[in-house]
Amino acid sequence: MREKLLNLTIEERIKYLIEFVNEKRIKIGVSYPIKIIAVTKNFDETYILRAINSGINDIGENRVQEAREKFSKLKGIKFEKHLIGHLQTNKVNKAIEIFDVIQSIDSIELARKINVRLSHLNKSMPVMIEVNTSFEPTKFGVRPDEAIDLAGQILELKYLDLAGLMTVGPLTDDKKRIREAFKLLYNTGEKLKKTSGKTFLHLSMGMSDDFEIAIEEGSTMIRLGRIIFGDRN
Repeated sequence: MREKLLNLTIEERIKYLIEFVNEKRIKIGVSYPIKIIAVTKNFDETYILRAINSGINDIGENRVQEAREKFSKLKGIKFEKHLIGHLQTNKVNKAIEIFDVIQSIDSIELARKINVRLSHLNKSMPVMIEVNTSFEPTKFGVRPDEAIDLAGQILELKYLDLAGLMTVGPLTDDKKRIREAFKLLYNTGEKLKKTSGKTFLHLSMGMSDDFEIAIEEGSTMIRLGRIIFGDRN
């Protein structure tokens, strides 16, 4: 696929990917829509605009300050803003001002701090738990066996709406290992549905190199950067 997209414009790549994901979804018998989150880390606001104008509704950013600077130049333009990078507690105030969804909750302390700040604004926010399904020590996220307990505590927080789980696949070319990590997130999500009573949870998994496997294993959100915009500076 990468070679096929190489000589296309960003707009053409997005059109191709939207069609590809929809066809893949139908082929494997998935009834729910799969969101494409365009990850614009290290790309300025003009790239966000190009993505939105090409049919993307969800933008993912890794860093609060970078996102704040770009989003401030796009006032009046409607799109869903996802924080997909690690959130430091000292950036919580800014994060809840500019993002619509925080995908990277990895501790009850962070969740409680967000809840307190939201209570001051009388505002609720969808959040997702980041799960380290590859067990790589360099990655953020809770262990799968800790995710259910953390979810239970988050469900008790008035201003947080638990929307699902997120993971980053293992850094490897071994497709079996990648698939196992995504299966693990799916299975964790199924356990969480039973304990929480929720009938649907988002699974945010799959990036430029592994999103096809992620879709096959139940992803409802794929986070695509490089395959849309090219290599980052």
